[in-house]
Amino acid sequence: MSLARNTLVQASLTLGSRILGFARDMALAARFGQGPMMDAFTTALMLPNMFRRLFAEGAFAQAFVPVYGGVRAREGDEAAAVTASEAMSFMLAVVAAFCILLQVLMPWIMPWLLSAYRDQPAVMQTAVTATQLAMPYLACMTVASLLSGVLNTGGRFALSAGVPVFLNLCTLAPLLAAYVVPASQPQVLLWVTAAVTLSGVIQAGLLWWGVQRLGITIRLSWPRLTPNVKRALALAVPGAMAGGAMQVNSVVSQMLAGSDEGARSVLYNADRLYQLPLGLIGVAIGLALVPRLTRAFVTDDHEGGRKTLDDGITLAMAFTLPAAVALFVIPYFVIDATVTRGAFTSEDAARTADVLRQFAWGVPAFVLAKVLTPPFFAREDTRRPMFYAIAAVIFTIVVGAGLFFGLSRLGVDGVLGLAVATSLSAWINVGLLGGTLMRENVWRPSPVFLSRLLRVLAASAMMAGLLALAGIGYETLSRVLLAKEIAVLVVCGAGALVYGACIVLFRAVSVAELKATLKREPGAVAPTGLD
Repeated sequence: MSLARNTLVQASLTLGSRILGFARDMALAARFGQGPMMDAFTTALMLPNMFRRLFAEGAFAQAFVPVYGGVRAREGDEAAAVTASEAMSFMLAVVAAFCILLQVLMPWIMPWLLSAYRDQPAVMQTAVTATQLAMPYLACMTVASLLSGVLNTGGRFALSAGVPVFLNLCTLAPLLAAYVVPASQPQVLLWVTAAVTLSGVIQAGLLWWGVQRLGITIRLSWPRLTPNVKRALALAVPGAMAGGAMQVNSVVSQMLAGSDEGARSVLYNADRLYQLPLGLIGVAIGLALVPRLTRAFVTDDHEGGRKTLDDGITLAMAFTLPAAVALFVIPYFVIDATVTRGAFTSEDAARTADVLRQFAWGVPAFVLAKVLTPPFFAREDTRRPMFYAIAAVIFTIVVGAGLFFGLSRLGVDGVLGLAVATSLSAWINVGLLGGTLMRENVWRPSPVFLSRLLRVLAASAMMAGLLALAGIGYETLSRVLLAKEIAVLVVCGAGALVYGACIVLFRAVSVAELKATLKREPGAVAPTGLD
C-alpha cells in the first residue's frame, strides 16, 4: 500500500478510538472533576498509559519491525516467527515480574507519586488499589506490541490500529453503568481501572488471532536470552525509549505535579487533547514509514528514502499544523464547550486551557519526532535516537522542575512551566534528529518540500485568523447557535473548510497528487478480509 493509504488506514481507525476516548474523558470529568479521585485515576493510569503509547502506539513496534523484517527477508517466515516467539516469551516474563513487583511495592511508592494527598488515607488507599488493578495492562501491551509489529511487517495495519478502541469501550462502560447502579466515587474509580486490564486482555487476544490468520505461528515458551532475543532487545528497547521521549516527558511532568492538588488532572485533560494529532498522524505515519524506509535502505535506494521522508513530513505537517493552531488560538473555547459539565467547572476549563496553549506550540515537534525516528530504526540505529531522547528528558526534568516550583512561589500556576519545558524539549529532540539526518546526507529538504511547507504554513495562518475571531465571539456564537457544543462544531468545521480551500488554492497539495498518493503501489500485497 502507498504511504498515504497506510496512513489513512491507521488514522481512520485511530480516530474512531480517539472519539470514544474523548467521550470517556468527558464522562470522567463530569464524574470526578479535577478533584482527588481524578488525580488518583491519572496516577493509576500513568505507567500503563506510558507503556501503551510506547508499545501499542508505535515506538516499540517501529523498532521491532526492522529486526523482524530483516530475519524474515534473510531466513524466511519460519525463522522470523521463532524470533518473535523468543522475544515475546522473554519480554513477557520480565514485564510480568516488573508488574508484580510494582503491585507489591505500591503502598510505599504511592505517597511519593501522589504526595499532595499524603494526609488523606482514604484517597491514598483508593489510589493504591486502583493502580494495582491497572498494572497488568503493561504485560498485555508487551504481547500486543510484538504482535502488532508482526502484522505491520506483513502489510496488515487495520487490526493493530483498531484494537485500542477496546480500552475506551471497556473503561467507558463502568462510567455509564454508574448512572444506573448507585456507587461511590471510589467504587467507580476501581471499576474503571479494573476495566483497563480487561481491555488489555481483549486487545492481546485479538492481535494473537490476527497473526494466526496471517499464517504465522507465535508460541510462548520458557524465557531464554537467545542471540536473536539479544539482538532484538538491543535495538527495540533503545528504540522504544527513542520513539517514546514525549511519553516519558509526560510521566516526568505528572510526577513533578504530584505535590499540587488538581495539577495532575489538569495535565491529563490537556494531554488528551494535544495527544490527538500525535495519535492520529504522527504514529500512523511513523508506522507506515518504517517498512518503506527499510526496503529503501536494504536496496540502497537512497533517493527513494529521501522522497519518502519528504512526503511523510509534508503529510504530517499538513494535518498537524491546523490542529496545533486550533489548540493554541481557541483552547478555552474547545475545552469549555466539550468538557465543562458536572463536577468539571469553567474555572477548571480556564486552567486547563492555559496549560494546553503551552503544549500546542510543541505539537508539531511531537509529530516530527515520530517521523524523523523511522530513518534511524530502518537502518537498525536505535542508540543515537535513544541518547537524544534521554537528553530531552533530562532537559524536561531540570527546566520543568525549575519552572514548576519557581512559578508556584511567584503565585503563578506551576503546571504552565511543565508544559513549556515539555514543548521546548520536543523541539530540541527534533533538532538533534533532523540535524543528524542532514549531516549524514540521509535526508536533505528539497526545494519542492520547502515550498510546500511554506504553503501549508500560509493556509494555517488563514485558518488561525478565522479561529481568533470566533474565540473573541465565543459567548455570542453560543447564544446564536443555541448551545456551546454546536458552536464549537460549527467553528471547527468552518476552520477546516477554510484550511482545506487554502491548501488547494495555494497548491500545497493538488488533487492529482492526492489521487496519485492514494493509488496502491505496484506489487503491493492485497489486503485480506482481516483488513
